Amino acid sequence: MAPGILQTDSTVAVEKLTSLSALTEDWDDTIRFYLNGTKVAVDTINPEVTLLEYLRGIGLTGTKLGCAEGGCGACTVVVSHINPTTKKIYHASVNACIAPLVSIDGKHVITVEGIGNVKDPHAIQQRIAVGNGSQCGFCTPGIVMSLYALLRNNPSPSEHDVEEAFDGNLCRCTGYRPILDAAQSFNSTNNCGKASANGGSGCCMEKKGSGGCCKGSSSKDGENETVDYKFPAPEFKPYSPDTELIFPAALRKHEYRPLAYGNKKKKWYRPVTVAQLLQIKSVHPDAKLIGGSTETQIEVKFKAMRYAASVYLGDIPELRLFTLHDDCLEIGANVSLTDLEHICDLAVEKYGDARGQPFKAIKKQLLYFAGRQIRNVASPAGNLATASPISDLNPVLVATNTILVAKSLEGETEIPMTEFFQGYRKTALAPNAIIASLRIPAAKAQGEHMRAYKQAKRKDDDIAIVNSALRVTLSETNDVVSANLVFGGMAAMTISAKNAEAFLVGKKFTNPATLEGVMSALELDFNLPFGVPGGMASYRKSLALGFFYRFYYDVLSGLDVKASDLDPDVVAEIERAISTGAKDLETSAAYQQKILGRATPHVAALKQTTGEAQYTDDIPVQQNELFACMLLSTKPHAKILSVDPSAALDIPGVADYVDHTDLPNPQANWWGQPKSDELFFAVDEVTTAGQPIGAILATSAKIAEEGMRAVKVQYEDLPSILTMEEAIEAESFFEHYRYIKNGDTEEAFKQADHIFTGVSRMGGQEHFYLETQACVAIPKPEDGEMEIWSGTQNPTETQAYVAQVTGVSANKVVSRVKRLGGGFGGKESRSVQLAGICAIAAAKTKRPVRCMLNRDEDILTSGQRHPFLCRWKVGVTKEGKILALDADVFANGGHTQDLSGAIVERSLSHIDGVYKIPNVNVRGRICKTNTVSNTAFRGFGGPQGLFFAECYISEIADHLDIPAEEIRAINMYKPDDTTHFNQPLKDWYVPLMYKQVMEESSYNERRKAVEEYNAQHKWSKRGMALVPTKFGISFTALFLNQAGALVHIYHDGSVLIAHGGVEMGQGLHTKMTMIAAEALQVPQESVFISETATNTVANTSATAASASSDLNGYAIFNACEQINERLRPFREKMPNATMKELAHAAYFDRVNLSAQGYYRTPDIGYVWGENSGQMFFYFTQGVTAAEVQIDTLTGDWTPLRADIKMDVGRSINPSVDYGQIEGAFIQGQGLFTTEESLWHRASGQIFTKGPGNYKIPGFRDIPQIFNVSLLKDVEWENLRTIQRSRGVGEPPLFMGSAVFFAIRDALKAARKQWNVNDVLSLESPATPERIRISCADPIIERVRVQPKEGEKSFFVAI
Repeated sequence: MAPGILQTDSTVAVEKLTSLSALTEDWDDTIRFYLNGTKVAVDTINPEVTLLEYLRGIGLTGTKLGCAEGGCGACTVVVSHINPTTKKIYHASVNACIAPLVSIDGKHVITVEGIGNVKDPHAIQQRIAVGNGSQCGFCTPGIVMSLYALLRNNPSPSEHDVEEAFDGNLCRCTGYRPILDAAQSFNSTNNCGKASANGGSGCCMEKKGSGGCCKGSSSKDGENETVDYKFPAPEFKPYSPDTELIFPAALRKHEYRPLAYGNKKKKWYRPVTVAQLLQIKSVHPDAKLIGGSTETQIEVKFKAMRYAASVYLGDIPELRLFTLHDDCLEIGANVSLTDLEHICDLAVEKYGDARGQPFKAIKKQLLYFAGRQIRNVASPAGNLATASPISDLNPVLVATNTILVAKSLEGETEIPMTEFFQGYRKTALAPNAIIASLRIPAAKAQGEHMRAYKQAKRKDDDIAIVNSALRVTLSETNDVVSANLVFGGMAAMTISAKNAEAFLVGKKFTNPATLEGVMSALELDFNLPFGVPGGMASYRKSLALGFFYRFYYDVLSGLDVKASDLDPDVVAEIERAISTGAKDLETSAAYQQKILGRATPHVAALKQTTGEAQYTDDIPVQQNELFACMLLSTKPHAKILSVDPSAALDIPGVADYVDHTDLPNPQANWWGQPKSDELFFAVDEVTTAGQPIGAILATSAKIAEEGMRAVKVQYEDLPSILTMEEAIEAESFFEHYRYIKNGDTEEAFKQADHIFTGVSRMGGQEHFYLETQACVAIPKPEDGEMEIWSGTQNPTETQAYVAQVTGVSANKVVSRVKRLGGGFGGKESRSVQLAGICAIAAAKTKRPVRCMLNRDEDILTSGQRHPFLCRWKVGVTKEGKILALDADVFANGGHTQDLSGAIVERSLSHIDGVYKIPNVNVRGRICKTNTVSNTAFRGFGGPQGLFFAECYISEIADHLDIPAEEIRAINMYKPDDTTHFNQPLKDWYVPLMYKQVMEESSYNERRKAVEEYNAQHKWSKRGMALVPTKFGISFTALFLNQAGALVHIYHDGSVLIAHGGVEMGQGLHTKMTMIAAEALQVPQESVFISETATNTVANTSATAASASSDLNGYAIFNACEQINERLRPFREKMPNATMKELAHAAYFDRVNLSAQGYYRTPDIGYVWGENSGQMFFYFTQGVTAAEVQIDTLTGDWTPLRADIKMDVGRSINPSVDYGQIEGAFIQGQGLFTTEESLWHRASGQIFTKGPGNYKIPGFRDIPQIFNVSLLKDVEWENLRTIQRSRGVGEPPLFMGSAVFFAIRDALKAARKQWNVNDVLSLESPATPERIRISCADPIIERVRVQPKEGEKSFFVAI
């Protein structure tokens, strides 16, 4: 049995102390811990520093900053300690970005650098690297450490343990599948010393028909054994748990002493007994109590909250214990939520299933409560004290009638949880008291029924939209004796449904009228207005009723009632299986060369998994360096009346303030391509919230941030426009206007059997690259020279604008980039803003200036994918053949034009999808609004145009009652057909892939199974979709289709290449080194790319448009061919010579071993208006089949399966291409489902500005079966690219829409269930709210909330 709670005398007589300083005078002021095996003692540290800031400050930059709110996992480290709850060593994965430094005293901190390096990597680091689990690599160290924590705690985890190990980590590049595959090589079936994944001859569990278990027998080495490899990576490094870093012996004996340290601004206190804590609360009731700091650090970082005295509670053993009494579980209020999971298991074991229901409910809520890193440090007391209205734990504690035990120096108080919450973030806890423990009653052995529910935007690691804990006690005759119906997310605090509870007591539970009565009472309890804070009024009401409906039938199913009274289908919630995936690894066998065509890992993968890869903010701090923090406008549209930085300049450490007056001339303040219409610094007016007004420079980032908050800005509000609809009504457009007209639409509409019209809308998308915008500007002492390290996809444009703002010519500026932690288009033009501001500051102060944006600043300033709106009209025959398309397309450009023009153009060229429409007239406009300037994002308008095509296809199919798959097939282009912009389709394989995917995924058979499933399930529906794509490859701006390269061969035979492309995780440098190695006939290891810089290759185009391999690859090849020509005589003389020997001979013969290569894309040059000339060099093509399941009672959903086939020509590197396809697909799935950007209507500011409320897909959101293949066994006769490969970065993104259209298909079945057969126009993204609202069942119909006269929604999608 577990240790009992220590009895402490809470009325300890204490000498009356008047101040904290007097009380803690004798306390220790030194934090002692171990770091990667080395003893550390720190006694001079800024008390505001987090563990992450400390680690990065001492040079351990492998641990990354991704969000600063504990939501992305990039900062994950392992903190090993003796857990006071279990008395065992526990290796806790924690978010270093929110962990206060005081929390690591007496513990062992392990970072990614501590477990391995490139020369000797840990098995985790090696397997993720060779398993292609790292692309940009910025999130990788955090993922490595999450897996490391799992294996340290359990060296043989189950498949399920592995699958759930990453619930607190996000990755934007990989699509997660390769990470999971590498991680699963450590599961208990693979992690045997003999497992093939461990380099052995094969574990018995892998072998078919082998008798006996290898764990209980021995076999001779060298036996012929057949092994069924589960993983295609026999080069995995063996894993041996006994070689791990040991837990330092000194820490086993570490004596926890009370700590007190800090400065005038802030003090930290770390008591080690409850008595010490109560003394602190007595003399300083306002002291902020901190357990995991999961909420407090966010308040400090993003809400500028200041806590002068903070008390860390994590090392008080008395608050970490628990006891299982006969009638209740008593837990110390500060047990970690991870420990609480295990304690709940023990409780269920002790009390049994019936009496253990409350603990099952807690465990269920904890499963989806944040990520493991948060659960390792968060506690029940933290949940209660913060009193969040959407806490997952609080409803369960209220519904179980838990007793909260509060302690103060005056004594002990028992507070029933039903009386604890008193208002928004207000509780019944006295200011001088602490939450000491909780007594959670076990349920009655008979008659008591309890369940807990939660619905969020994303299943894992997400805050609830609504949650609930529902409990009833029934008599033997099924009369309701007592009821607790407790909800979160329905009011300003956790709240009981009083009307529903009152109605329920005394009623016969089995009487159907009881259900109807409770539903009506719930409507009275939760009569939310349309404009309710938090929005989603109809959805939240539907969840409250839906949860009770599910609960009612769940309880009923265990009672003695007629089968006809049951609704068994409603009880089950969506549960995911272990995800799997397959790739065709033989794709390139037919055309593999020595190097090209082979599947090899990313060249920097091991650097990334070991934390050695350097990103912009990892560059060591320069001497005399300053840190910049931008002053951003808080108004969407306003006059600036005054800006006063004087208070900021008085802060010690603040060096200067820069604004528009520090530029060489007013013209230098303007930037933007192709139209220079944006200001580096606002002058008299701001036109969006988040527009830079100035920047504070200081000796640290923290002081710069403090300074920025001290600047006083006075505004006069002006009218603002946020949405496309508002802009259209106000005729607020940019001048840019484009159209494509082909054929005679008017005549075609006359010939059509049917004319259908529709409006399709899709929201934007935040790039959410894990590395935010970053820059280091280093001024040189001579000639105004400047070196700019910028996280940019566009070094040349960065160079040009830095030259402009510093008043020098471009040859004085070198723009450099080593690698990006993700880009996706968001660093193509928007990175210029930060680089320009840092350069202005560096030029003014003549000191290096650095800035890495916080996640919220990045989202505020860097723009998103454009939201689009399309009003379309199609003319079709009765068989479904499309004769004409007429459409008006609108994009929300934001407050400046940026790249919006080219993005709208691409949407117009892709609005045909893959369909031959003889008569087309489409027009595109850019809406001018007072939102952030939207910008390039993977696909660049293509996905929006393609989405509209699939929308009208789906709606035509519904109108005509013909399957959408048939409508697609009969309208599909055939080889050599001409598009609406007059380009013939060469090497056209979409029809072939459509057929192949149908056959290989057993689409028709599964379609029948889905129809059967839907017929048998009322509240759960499945849907399928088969979506094709074509994506044009080339910059539509003709001049950008060019590239240069520089190739040097050195004496020792090593090769250095430079090209204009930027490595941002897409594997560009990997492919470029392969091309050079193949061309020069040297091993790939002999070829190196150091960086991308404007002083090696000039006048480069942005790394974008999926064209970088084509352009830079041919430029490199061109340079290599020049050198090969010069080396030809030497090769003829020395046929077997190495490159070292050849280079040596050539050098002494005075032959130039450097060459500059160049390439320009031939044949292209489209003319708008005339509709003439070739727009694209070629089209990358693909087809995806997807299947989903939706819960129509809650809007919850899961992707069951996806089968993707892409035509990428002859792949240069299939591993890289598969990575791009999987990553793009999941990014696309996010675009069309979970990723919803919302603006706060009243303030005009974006609301979704971090992982807490903007939900990119996580590890458990990917298709449960995820199959990818590349087209093979065809000829690409007309493809004139390097290796005959096709660009692959952007085209697969639209494939993610197959999930959206599968959801739409499932919704058709859901609506049909209730005899609603009208055509559904589903807006993207298909969030759980939109799914639920579209279901048309009686519950959703009764709760729909209509706006009153003049009432507007709380949030707005722009």
